[in-house]
Amino acid sequence: VVPVDEIHSYIEDDWNTYEERHQEDFSRYGGANWVKEWHKESEDAYQKFKRSTGKEVSYLVKEFEMKKAASAYARAATSKTGVLDCTKLHTYKFNEDLFKKVTTFADGQSHGLIFVLDWSGSMQTVMKDTLKQLYNLIWFCKKTNIPFKVFAFTYEWNRLEYHPETHLPIPYPDHYTPKEGEFVIDSRFSMMEFFNSNVRTPDLEKQMKNIWRVAHSFRDYTEYPTPHKLSLSGTPLNEAIVSLNQIIPAFREECKMEKVNVVVLSDGEAHHLHRHREVKRHWEEEMFMGSCQINSQRDYIRNRKTGRTYKIPPRYHEFTQLLIKYLTDIHKGVNFVGIRLMESRDHSYMLGRYCMIDSPEYIQAKKEWKKSKSFSIKVEGYAKYFGISNSVLSATETTAVLTEAPTKAQIKSYFNRSLKDKRLNKKVLSEFVELIA
Repeated sequence: VVPVDEIHSYIEDDWNTYEERHQEDFSRYGGANWVKEWHKESEDAYQKFKRSTGKEVSYLVKEFEMKKAASAYARAATSKTGVLDCTKLHTYKFNEDLFKKVTTFADGQSHGLIFVLDWSGSMQTVMKDTLKQLYNLIWFCKKTNIPFKVFAFTYEWNRLEYHPETHLPIPYPDHYTPKEGEFVIDSRFSMMEFFNSNVRTPDLEKQMKNIWRVAHSFRDYTEYPTPHKLSLSGTPLNEAIVSLNQIIPAFREECKMEKVNVVVLSDGEAHHLHRHREVKRHWEEEMFMGSCQINSQRDYIRNRKTGRTYKIPPRYHEFTQLLIKYLTDIHKGVNFVGIRLMESRDHSYMLGRYCMIDSPEYIQAKKEWKKSKSFSIKVEGYAKYFGISNSVLSATETTAVLTEAPTKAQIKSYFNRSLKDKRLNKKVLSEFVELIA
């Protein structure tokens, strides 16, 4: 896990170094400081989005408090105290209940949230929209005092480096000592801790702007490059889930949490992990630790502590679900929620993968998508899996241009469209709040 301070120090140092390196060009050619202009453009976009979503976050907070209060009231118990209620003594002839009552509310469970963000190359087109959804949830957590941590999985932080003298590649350090029959975790794999609830609010705001600016550079054509270690990479989703075996208990211990909700924000699936295997080649005297593919026909995952075994499924998206089920079995009180931001054309692919085509769930999700550009389905391993069109969040920022003298019909259409876009996103977020209340 790469600490949050190390990540943001690296980002800021990279920007400062880049600007200093081009300072001579700014003065020599009399041109504008395009780095400062680009930073201002990113800052303006961030502030515009934050203003547009303020009421939405406040609505979520209010709904969360209502659902939490309703849950506490449902668990309330009323009992007699054995003390006479003097206000009822005059009714003794026709009322047998003359004692004071006390209502006891059961203590609610303390909650925490872990966000796992996909930092892979395929996320480039939806990264900014995914960040919008993530930022809504972070602001919600801050207002409701829910502890949280945000991680992004990547292969890029441990980039290949070369020795300055020999110019040969420097081997990556191993995360662990390989053992026969255990999963192979790529030595390039890292979990970058972008944010957590322990930092001061001004520092969190600065960090959120940093990551927003990085995501801003993925889509927009600028002369400013993305910091190298923050480049998009492959998809070590399964490695990230394996690493949660250590991250979840540590988070629980740190924040004294009873329930942990893990929110996975990704745009797809990952392939099966390999496993370690000792290999003896006929021309060598000693065995060495190699690796091989997992065989879904004969291989199982086994928990040595509980003795429970899990059959390896053949399809790779089911392998990810299996890893999640393994986690929820050994870490009680942990729920997984999936959120996938996607282009409108991709919703049929996702539904076809996780639902039986023409099943009632498939048909219902199709109807939801047609109506609101979003749906939620029950997927094994996940408490809920949300599919959301990235155009829904993009629309919250856009403002239609009205003519100088708009007609009543144009004004009505403008406001209806604006309200509809906010209603669609609010529907998904309120359903998410219900899961964690």
